[in-house]
Amino acid sequence: MKRHHLLSALLLFLTGCGVLQPVEDGEIYHVLTPLVSNQALSRQSPDIAVKRPALPGYLNRQQPVTRSGGQIMISRNDVWAEPLNVSISRVTASNLSRLTGSLNIRPVENFTTLDYSSLLEMNITRFEPDESNRMVLEGTWKLQPVNGSEADTRFFHLEAPLPANSTSIADRIVAMNQTLADLARQINRGL
Repeated sequence: MKRHHLLSALLLFLTGCGVLQPVEDGEIYHVLTPLVSNQALSRQSPDIAVKRPALPGYLNRQQPVTRSGGQIMISRNDVWAEPLNVSISRVTASNLSRLTGSLNIRPVENFTTLDYSSLLEMNITRFEPDESNRMVLEGTWKLQPVNGSEADTRFFHLEAPLPANSTSIADRIVAMNQTLADLARQINRGL
């Protein structure tokens, strides 16, 4: 009887080894990148901490999403390589550094008043393609001085075209990068 159980266990083990083959990970990881031309960073000002933006719950997820009417479509295989709010603050800081030539514009998790004279706060309410096949980035920003009165909040609505009938995530990311570059240019004009 013991021999029968041992033989059954061995057979089950060997069968399991043949069935449990490695599965290829089908996920494709994406990251946002700055589009403003790279230049030598040599200035000490402006010195700005770029806070992670507030995002609506439907955008604050690992997969890229598309909103159509009242529905949200979630990509199955496409995944952000880092949280979207981290990407947005990193790319915005890099774009602003490149526009101003400043070494002292950095994304931060926790704002330290000794390190920066201003905090860039963003609240993003929309960041996805619309029904007319344009990437829309919408929300508010303000550049809050460490010392001084409350800064004015500024609204932005930026769009970038997508190729006709494109559902490609790569095309969407190019358009997202373009709207973030446009946002950095708007913020730079307000410095």
